[in-house]
Amino acid sequence: MRHAALALVATCLAALATIPAKAETLIAALSTHRIAIASNFTGDQLAIFGLVERDGRSVARADPFDIVVTVRGPQRMLIVREKERVGPIWINRTQRRFPDRSIYLSVATNRPIKEILSEDAARRDRIGLANAQRSQAGFDFDFDIGRYRDALIRTLQGKQLYSLDERGITFLSPALFSSQIKIPATAPTGPYEVEVLLYAGGSVLARQTTNFEVVKTGAEQSMASAAHERPFLYGLATAVLALLFGWLATVIFRRD
Repeated sequence: MRHAALALVATCLAALATIPAKAETLIAALSTHRIAIASNFTGDQLAIFGLVERDGRSVARADPFDIVVTVRGPQRMLIVREKERVGPIWINRTQRRFPDRSIYLSVATNRPIKEILSEDAARRDRIGLANAQRSQAGFDFDFDIGRYRDALIRTLQGKQLYSLDERGITFLSPALFSSQIKIPATAPTGPYEVEVLLYAGGSVLARQTTNFEVVKTGAEQSMASAAHERPFLYGLATAVLALLFGWLATVIFRRD
C-alpha cells in the first residue's frame, strides 16, 4: 500500500514537471479607482500603466508583444429601433433588444487589431467594438442582428460612449506600456471593468483585470439618493419649488 502511494506521488510530480511555467507575467495598474461626478463635470480621464515581466530562464520570443485594453461600463438593456417613413410621419418599424450590454465600451491597442490576431481569434476573444457586443456563446440566432448591432455602435460612438483607438497604447520600453482611458461627461455611474490582454504571435500570453467606479458626489448624489429612496417626498418638494419659483417670477417681472 505504501509503495502504491509513493508511486502515485511520483507520477503526479512527474506530470507537474511536464507543465511549462508561464514565461510572461502581466502587471497593470490604474492611476485612480474612483471618478467623481459633480455639477461641473465635463469629462475626465485616467491612466493605465502595465509591465510585462519575463521569466529569466525562458527564451525571448521572436514576435513582439501586443496589448489590448478593453474597458466595459455598466450593463443595461439596449434597444435599437428602425424607423420607417409613412407619409409625412416616421414610425418605429422593427426593433432589436440587446440585454445586458455595456453602455460604455472602449478598446485601445498598440497597433491595428488585424495585425495582432486573426479575425476568427478576435471574434473568439471578443476583441473590438462589434465582437464585444456578440453573445457569450460566440454566435447569434438572429441572422439580421448584424445591422442593428452596427447601428447601436454608431449611435453610442456619436455619444462618445463607444470608442476604438488602434494607436491608443504606447510602449515606453519593450516591456512597459501606458494608455489613457477617457470618460466623457455622458458616462453612466457604476462599476467599470478593465481587461488587459497580452498577445504575441496572435496568441494570448497573459490576462489581467482591474476596475474603477464612476460615482456622483455632493448635492448631485444627495438628490439622486433622495429620488430613489423617497420618491414621494422628492416629487412633492420638486412641485413646491416649481410653484415657488413661478410665483417669484410673476412678482419680479410684473409691470404694474
